[in-house]
Amino acid sequence: MTTIVLVALYYLLPLDHLASVPLTVLLVAGLLILLVISAGAVREILRAEYPALRAAEALATTVPLFLLLFASAYYVMERASPDSFSHSLTRTDALYFVVTTFSTVGYGDITATSQSARLVVTAQMLLDLLALGLGVRVLLGAVQLARQARPAPAGPAAPVRTDPAPVDQAAGDRAAAPEQPRQRPGEPEP
Repeated sequence: MTTIVLVALYYLLPLDHLASVPLTVLLVAGLLILLVISAGAVREILRAEYPALRAAEALATTVPLFLLLFASAYYVMERASPDSFSHSLTRTDALYFVVTTFSTVGYGDITATSQSARLVVTAQMLLDLLALGLGVRVLLGAVQLARQARPAPAGPAAPVRTDPAPVDQAAGDRAAAPEQPRQRPGEPEP
């Protein structure tokens, strides 16, 4: 649901008005907001009753937000400097470009042509690797910490063995029982 809201906001927000704001300011502000949201998500994972579920929710929020941040940057960059890309970008084109870059598919139908656009795309590629490697590791580490911090669930007590000697499952005999002398035919039982 969060992803749908984020994509809707991407299409509805008046990004055209941001063309006069320096791109570095937009990207740094957006990345700082993303970092704060990610830190809050890690805190929530550590406190969650179901930390793995909370981590999945965090990924479903942070990854689309990361991609939409760069899609917005490319859209605004193209509005401020129309020669930044191989052709004019609509919001859908910018989103498509960011996803093909993130997924490392890169069809080549849209390319960064200006030096500033190439620098931003390079930054996105490096941050993609960082987000995938470090970001996923941090979330999984938070899940592990949260699970370790929780006390073991109180369940039914383990059944108590009444068998006097442990059974060797592989051989099917009593492993710890002392060996009994064999009874010879015709001898009385001990």
